[in-house]
Formats: sequence, structure tokens, C-alpha cells
Amino acid sequence: MESDGSRVAVIGIIVENGDMVENVNSLLHQYSQYVIGRMGLPYRRRGISIISVVVDAPSDVISGLSGKLGRLSGVTSQVLYTKK
Repeated sequence: MESDGSRVAVIGIIVENGDMVENVNSLLHQYSQYVIGRMGLPYRRRGISIISVVVDAPSDVISGLSGKLGRLSGVTSQVLYTKK
């Protein structure tokens, strides 16, 4: 286990407002140094996008990113942390 205070987490993002996709991508780019990987799925039948982002970062950075994403109109964000 690393002792730098960072944790691995998955941030689940649901984008219901297509106008916010650019804002979501901009935020993820700002935090790109922490991103391990990302998968996006457009669900056209429902008109939403589902994005999962795996990060390795300090807890405050992860919660900050998730909070910024969740404050965007029509965007929901939740975090699942590793236990270590």
C-alpha cells in the first residue's frame, strides 16, 4: 500500500443534460494527472451518457472533482473508494 495518502476510486457519472458534456470533459481534463482510465457509454435510447472514471488521488481531490461534476446542471456523480 502506498503511503502518499492517495486512494483508488471509481467515479460514476451520469449526464442527462447533453449541453454539459463539454463541461464534464473539461473538468476531467483538469484532473487528468489522477485519471487511470475512463469509459463512456452513450445510451441513446434514454438520451443520457454514463461515464466511469478510475482515479488514484488524495481523498480531498477525488471528492472535489465529484462535487464539481455533481454541481453541473443535469449531471450526477458518485464515488466508490477502495478500502485501502
